[in-house]
Amino acid sequence: MSVGAEPAVIPGAFSGTDKRAGFPVFERLTGTGQRLVYLDAAASAPKPQVVIDAMADAYAHHYANVHRGIYELSEDATQRFEAARRKVAAFLGAPSEREIVFVRNATEAINLVAYSWGRSNLAAGDVMVTTQLEHHANIVPWQQLTREVGAELRYVLITDDGLLDLDDLDRHLAAKPKLVAVSAVSNALGTINPIVEITRRAHAAGALVLIDAAQAAPHMPIDIGAIGCDFLVVSGHKMLGPSGIGALWARRELLEAMPPFMTGGNMILRVTLEGAEWNTVPQKFEAGTPAIVEAIGALDRPIPVLSCFMSARGVPDQLAIGPLRFDFRALTATGAHGPAELSSHDILVMRVLAERRGEVVARIEIVEEVCGLDSEATLRTVDNHVMALRRALGEDPRRPRWLHTVRGEGYRLARPDEG
Repeated sequence: MSVGAEPAVIPGAFSGTDKRAGFPVFERLTGTGQRLVYLDAAASAPKPQVVIDAMADAYAHHYANVHRGIYELSEDATQRFEAARRKVAAFLGAPSEREIVFVRNATEAINLVAYSWGRSNLAAGDVMVTTQLEHHANIVPWQQLTREVGAELRYVLITDDGLLDLDDLDRHLAAKPKLVAVSAVSNALGTINPIVEITRRAHAAGALVLIDAAQAAPHMPIDIGAIGCDFLVVSGHKMLGPSGIGALWARRELLEAMPPFMTGGNMILRVTLEGAEWNTVPQKFEAGTPAIVEAIGALDRPIPVLSCFMSARGVPDQLAIGPLRFDFRALTATGAHGPAELSSHDILVMRVLAERRGEVVARIEIVEEVCGLDSEATLRTVDNHVMALRRALGEDPRRPRWLHTVRGEGYRLARPDEG
């Protein structure tokens, strides 16, 4: 397929062209006159027009400070701000919106936990655990915390194929750590970590669990109740929203016991010259004027868009594609030569395919790309792991094929006649 050519449309297939039309950035051409291909959504996602419009409308018609005015415009802004909090809670499967704390981003959320919970609960000689797969935001705050209080920070190793070594995790859990901090999806490798199992093992060892879901939330369902973790963080800008807004979820009893992260207006109930009385959660952790428009106009609007992209909770646990049988729960695939293990990349690709086409796909056909992945040079750099899987299953590794980007967010199936 040549650059700029419109892909064939299959009835019922996921339409990348339709989705691109909702993002104004794709109206611009590159410096060489080519259609824009955006492959950096793992760093920050492009913004749909509905989000841009919602933010403009919030500034133009609904802006006032929240939680402190008794006039109509302030009450309207407060209601919209809190409605966004409820929507975030529902999207994450949180038991209550009162457990959602608005922050600038996932980095600030992790720092909040490190500062507020960590400095109150970690002491000299204690152990906490993170992994070698983490984003710097899930490493540096813990380095600072453990160095400050005299605790020990340990790292779970990764295997040669980019997965967490769960045997090494068990070795660290034997030291009875106070906290395990782990990403749901690696920002660098795309590895999907078994966070439910990690949480179960950590709790059995007496540790609390923090999940960095910044990379996972835009692509797969997040159900806090099913995960069973104690803290979870997300960033709005990776979820089609603007920068400057994110969320921390934490169990209510933990938030109640934690001291404030920052102090000032809004997070107080009463102030005297002798001291102050803190507000209830979540306002106790939201000092100062919050990112009102970002919450009203951004976190409120991207969630329906993401749900449209993901069909969030309807992905089957098994999928058949011709002679191949994929079991996402067992992480195996069965082909002509028996079972083979699925990599985290394969799981993500096949789940995307499953939700787009239904539970069973009789044969692989072309599906429109989301982000214009029609550069063969780009495609060749991202499909080696898929071809290796097909070889392991005894299938022709190159026809047909599916491809998936790790840093980018585009998915494409090649035509059966492509070499």
